Amino acid sequence: MTFHNAMVLAAGLGTRLRPVTDTIPKPLVPIAGRPMIDHVLDRLADAGVKTVVVNVHHHADLMQAHLALEKRLEIRISDERGGLMNSGGGLARGIRLLDRSNLFVMNSDLLWIGDAPGPSSNLARLARFFDPVRMDMAMLCVAIGDTTGHNGKSDFSMQPDGALSRYAEGVGRPVVYAGVIAMNPALLDDAPDGAFNLNLYFDKAIAAGRLFGMMMQGHWLTVGTPQAIGEVEDAIARFNGKG
Repeated sequence: MTFHNAMVLAAGLGTRLRPVTDTIPKPLVPIAGRPMIDHVLDRLADAGVKTVVVNVHHHADLMQAHLALEKRLEIRISDERGGLMNSGGGLARGIRLLDRSNLFVMNSDLLWIGDAPGPSSNLARLARFFDPVRMDMAMLCVAIGDTTGHNGKSDFSMQPDGALSRYAEGVGRPVVYAGVIAMNPALLDDAPDGAFNLNLYFDKAIAAGRLFGMMMQGHWLTVGTPQAIGEVEDAIARFNGKG
C-alpha cells in the first residue's frame, strides 16, 4: 500500500530552540546543511507521497517562501496565523485540504539515518503495517538506545503484536514515539472545534485497543534544543564516516 497524502506539523513556536528561532521558524533551522523540514519532505517523496499539507504560524512568510521552492511534492498550506491550533486542532484543520485516503502525519523536527531504501523503508513498512480495520493509528516507534536529542523518557509500552499503552515500568517493551503516524482522516471526523492536543486521540485509541506501533530501523534524531543541533549533526557525521 502506498500513501499519497501527508501532513507535516510545522506551526509551533520552537520556544525551546530560542534564540535560534527568534528570527527563523524551527522547521527551517539547518541540520547537516539543509532545513529540517527538507529532510522530512525527502522521506515523504521517496515513499511515494504526492501531496503534503504543512501548517504555518511562526515566521509564516519565511515558511511559505521556502515551501514554494519544493519541486517533488505538491505543498498545500494550512494557515494558522490567526491562532495556533495545537497538534490535534492543527491536524484536524489541515487534513480538510486532502482527500479521504490514508495519510502520514509527521513532525517537522525529526529525521533518521540508516533507513533502507524503497519498499523496505520505514515509511513504506508503516504504510503496510497500518490496518484501519483494527487500528485507529499506527505509530513509528524507536528504542531509547537508538535516539539522539531525545529527553531519555519512554512514551509507550508495546506488546508483541504492536499494541500500545502509555508507558508503565515492567509492562511490555518501552518505546519512544518517533513522530510519525499512519491513519485515515475519518478518525478526526468527530474532532472538537478549536485547539486541542493530539494526545486526546492517542488516549481514545488506547482505551479502544486500537493504537499500534511498529519499530523503526536505523537511528532516530530529534532537535528540540540548541544543544541538540550539534548532537544530531555529530551523529549524522559519524554515520557518514566523517566523525
